[in-house]
Amino acid sequence: MAKPLKIVKCSTTPFEGQKPGTSGLRKKVKVFKQENYTENFVQCTLSAMGNKLKGSLLAVGGDGRFYVKDAVQKIIKICAANKVKKLIVAQNGIMSTPAVSCVIRKKGCDGGIILTASHNPGGENEDFGIKFNISNGGPAPDGATNMIYELTKSIKEYSICPDLECDISKIGVNDYIVEGDPFCVEVVDSVEDYLELMKEIFDFNAIRQHISGGFKILINCMHGVTGPYAKRIFINELGAQESSVVNGVPLEDFGGHHPDPNLTYAADLVKAMEQGDFDLGAAFDIFQDRNMILGKKAFFVCPSDSLAVLANNLECIPYFKKTGVKGYARSMPTAGAVDRVAEVTGKKSYETPTGWKYFGNLMDAGLLSLCGEESFGTGSDHIREKDGIWAVLAWLSVIANTNLSVEDLLTQHWVKFGRNFFTRYDYENCESDPCNKMMAELEAAIGNKSLVNKSFSSGDKSYVVSNMDNFEYVDPVDQSIATKQSLVNKSFSSGDKSYVVSNMDNFEYVDPVDQSIATKQGIRILFEDGSRIVLRLSGTGSSGATVRLYIDSYENNPDKVKQPAQEILKPLIDIALNITKMKDYTGRDKPTVIT
Repeated sequence: MAKPLKIVKCSTTPFEGQKPGTSGLRKKVKVFKQENYTENFVQCTLSAMGNKLKGSLLAVGGDGRFYVKDAVQKIIKICAANKVKKLIVAQNGIMSTPAVSCVIRKKGCDGGIILTASHNPGGENEDFGIKFNISNGGPAPDGATNMIYELTKSIKEYSICPDLECDISKIGVNDYIVEGDPFCVEVVDSVEDYLELMKEIFDFNAIRQHISGGFKILINCMHGVTGPYAKRIFINELGAQESSVVNGVPLEDFGGHHPDPNLTYAADLVKAMEQGDFDLGAAFDIFQDRNMILGKKAFFVCPSDSLAVLANNLECIPYFKKTGVKGYARSMPTAGAVDRVAEVTGKKSYETPTGWKYFGNLMDAGLLSLCGEESFGTGSDHIREKDGIWAVLAWLSVIANTNLSVEDLLTQHWVKFGRNFFTRYDYENCESDPCNKMMAELEAAIGNKSLVNKSFSSGDKSYVVSNMDNFEYVDPVDQSIATKQSLVNKSFSSGDKSYVVSNMDNFEYVDPVDQSIATKQGIRILFEDGSRIVLRLSGTGSSGATVRLYIDSYENNPDKVKQPAQEILKPLIDIALNITKMKDYTGRDKPTVIT
């Protein structure tokens, strides 16, 4: 019989700044290791579940970074003291984010706690994070994270079972009695349930045959959580060579590298692909949800194009033959390539704020099958998280069915639909105050546009706002200008290109399912030719400010669609840097990363 365990109430005081960002709380490890810091946030996360907490079933997994194992032990002890009935815990605490989403949905969990700091560096002096996923398997919505934050500001005590010991290195069931109530911790193989789901979605035989026919792949796991999944799926199941998976051992510091799958931080994959020995290359971030796709000789697939190509070829995937295609979605900063596929296929395409939780609502309502973000995230309604391995299997399915190369698929797509040339400039770890001032200045340049197209009624009369502006006067005699800040209708030139601003706004999203509103999601400068400049501060960093500048311009001339993106976009990039005064505010001559 299990030994009875006591619940201890520990007094505590609030910590400032425990506000979850885009998806969870992210801080330096040394912050989380402060006495009561992790305990406070875990307790508030559980308390936010309200009456669903007692008797609940929760999943727990992390990306393998430093402090994951310690945090898992604390979570187990706090969950036991809060009368959670059962935890499904990944062996050694390591489970990818899409796999946790899979387990939550498959096992009918009430939610899950995921230990990750996104694609931020790991190690004793680097980053750690905690986020909560709800019962649909997706990130907690704004209402839930706001409640967690409010609780962190007033917490006075947390509950814990200090004497509970659980060996998470061994797969099996561990039963306990906590002051008369049963409590169970089931330690599971992190890959098994996810592998079964992938086999239900894709035709593994077709992919295996294509690989056995000489199609060579190179998978770079960047020493994150993906290694065990990649080896089981691509080598054991699909027959790729052992050497096809590199950097496949999860390390607590990710080998000292920045585990973000882009051309800068996955430079070793780019270099290997440039040799021409492999037909498809892929890199994953440390928790397996982001992916970068490269073709032969390091032909780069922009994430916006990756989403669009998959949307145009979903019939190659058995899952969509069974479920049908309900609709597409992209985050607002993502180029509109998938919108053009939607127009041809007769499907709805949704534009949402950045953050996978916004896609989840559409999926739960049966409105969405495929979605993606420009930050190398792609996924479908099989789970409620972005899924890197799913994306690579989807590409392999399309290639196996069409027998086309990665580059040929892109080229044919651009000829048919035109090309949204796209780039993103990241300025990482900048000083926060100047960056906030930059955003405020651009916000002021917008003017208050929030009422445009709104209808107002009084009695039997209704009025619709057609426009709002900050009055600008051009003197007809000397052409002097009296203005506050407006950029609308202004013309900007660089080289032989000129662009006229047609509108500016700070993106606002009204959820079509629950009518919730997300405001201030990124400043957009829209031009008459359809080009866009988007600027936002990222919510994924653990300190300082990360500024993201997005440039998007459409071209349908078949003679131009294969030209280098940076070459086509250079005039607009120069204009964007000028309008935003990026160098002045960030103090940087160039971005940290160019995508």
